[in-house]
Amino acid sequence: MKPVALKGKLYLIPTTLGEMNPEDVLPQTVKRAIDFMDCYIVENEKTARKFIKSVHPEKVQANLKISTLNKHTDVADYNAMIAPCLNGINVGLMSEAGCPGVADPGAAIVKIAHEKGIQVVPLVGPSSILLAMMGSGMNGQSFAFNGYLPIDKAEKKSALKNYEKLSQDKNQSQIFIETPYRNNKLLEDFLQVLQPNTQLCIATDLTLPTEYIKTLRVADWKKTKVDLHNRPTIFILHKM
Repeated sequence: MKPVALKGKLYLIPTTLGEMNPEDVLPQTVKRAIDFMDCYIVENEKTARKFIKSVHPEKVQANLKISTLNKHTDVADYNAMIAPCLNGINVGLMSEAGCPGVADPGAAIVKIAHEKGIQVVPLVGPSSILLAMMGSGMNGQSFAFNGYLPIDKAEKKSALKNYEKLSQDKNQSQIFIETPYRNNKLLEDFLQVLQPNTQLCIATDLTLPTEYIKTLRVADWKKTKVDLHNRPTIFILHKM
């Protein structure tokens, strides 16, 4: 009887949230995983190679087999990316920053892994969403990550009003992100649309030396100066 070939595993490898020493935020399990793997699925090959080198300087870059997964990747290519697992090879999935699979295109690969019976191994690392929630003082028992708000001004205003009402009705904190160069404009929108007593948390540059986390009422934010331009930021609102 022909033996059944063992499948490789899909390791979800967290990365740093910015330029910093990986040892400051990542456990040794991440380094050990990178030590024994040469096959990766990443958002950006250049930054992924730089990260791997920072964690494991001795690893031979020429031996790395890297597939790129981003918004331009054809869905038809997904199966080929994870195919090495079916041949007994472990594959590492990396986000551009933070934890893969959360606000990250890698979730599609994880879904396929489950469908194909491939073991998924999530490793511990920084998630800007959870770190912001932890530091906000808002409702850690009930919160929702909503991603990006609409670009259209009228649609954005309507969405914010709806999320503010939802927060009050459900006692639920509402979490948002924005493209970093639009952060200051989004903050302006929050201050113009939300009610004065709504709580707003701004968490930026998390885990970095310039980290900034503050929760104030909208009325108080209007009297506070903060520059969020090109700084990775999480916004959380809560209406009591």
